This record gives sequence, structure tokens and C-alpha cells, in this order.
Amino acid sequence: MSDQAKDERTPEDMEATQASGERAEGGVDGDYEALVRLLKENEELKDRALRAAADMENLRRRTARDVQDARAYAVANFARDMLSVSDNLRRALDAIPAEAKAGGDAGFKALIEGVDLTERAMLSALERHGVKKLAPEGEKFDPNFHQAMFEVPNPEVPAGTVVQVVQPGYSIGERVLRPAMVGVAKGGPKTAAEAKVEPGPVNEQAEKDA
Repeated sequence: MSDQAKDERTPEDMEATQASGERAEGGVDGDYEALVRLLKENEELKDRALRAAADMENLRRRTARDVQDARAYAVANFARDMLSVSDNLRRALDAIPAEAKAGGDAGFKALIEGVDLTERAMLSALERHGVKKLAPEGEKFDPNFHQAMFEVPNPEVPAGTVVQVVQPGYSIGERVLRPAMVGVAKGGPKTAAEAKVEPGPVNEQAEKDA
């Protein structure tokens, strides 16, 4: 544009041109601020979505675990009551003298076999529902599954070894249904984990240097 053309512009035209430039500059700033705001809102929504997904996954896992526990341990109280019945059957069998078992008539032997079969059938049914018998003789004493009734001096086995089972225990899943009542060895050699390193001979020179 020539200098003459510039001079021919009125003050009104110059003010309009300046205002248009200011509006254009203000529009760019407004668009940038809007973009920043939208990006921030997008990050917030993404964070909320991730948190909601994590919460739902945790809920799903807890629900699945609760359902599994309910299935595994639903019969726990019933099984615990049945153990007393099984104990009574075993006591009845143990109370019969060996002579009576050997010299009894056919009817008496059939009765003994029937009681023994009933006990084994009951334990088998409990096992099908996840109940396992604990007979820990020869194992290391575990306070989570065993109840120590007495100690037995026995230097031939490591201390803390179960040497006698007074009453077998039972577990269901990973939980103890009834602890095994046991006798534990006392005074035997320590296990490798329990053995401590004996202190070596005193270094007199080292003590003098210290």
C-alpha cells in the first residue's frame, strides 16, 4: 500500500483495524486456554475411569474369594459335629479286647465290621468335602495344627518332633477344623534351622589390639 493510500485512511478505519487485530489475538489466547482446560478435564476423566476399573476388579476378586470360601467352608460346623460321632465309633472299636475280636461268634464279628465300615465311610465322605485327617507323628510340631499335651524325653529325635498322637486332628481347606493332640519330643538334638553357631576360641592378640 502506498503512502498516499495510508494517508487517505480515516481515523475510524485505523481504529477498526487495530480492534480487529486485538480481537484476533484475544481469540487465539481464548482457544489455547480452552484447549488446556479440555486436556485437564480429559486427564481427570481418564483417572476416574482407571480408578473405577480398579475398584471393580478388586470387588470382583473379593466376591470370587468370598464365594470360594463359602463353598469350601460351608460344611465346617457340620463336619466338626460329625467328628465327635467318628470319635465315638473309634472308641467303641478300641474298647473291644483283642481276645473278644478273635474268639467272638459270627454275629459279633459282623457287628465289629459294620462299625468299622461306618467309621471309614464317614471319614471318606468328609474327605470328599475337603476335610483331611491330621496324623502328624514324626513331623515337626506346628502350633497352627497341633496341640501339645505333654513332652517326651527322647534324645534320638530332634526336639519339637511329634512322637505320639493322642487324638488325630482335622483340617478343611487351609483352616484347622480340630487340632491334633500330640506328645512332643524333648531334649533331642536341635534341627539345622535351630542350631546356632558356636563361638570360636578367643583371639588374645585381637583383644590386645582392641
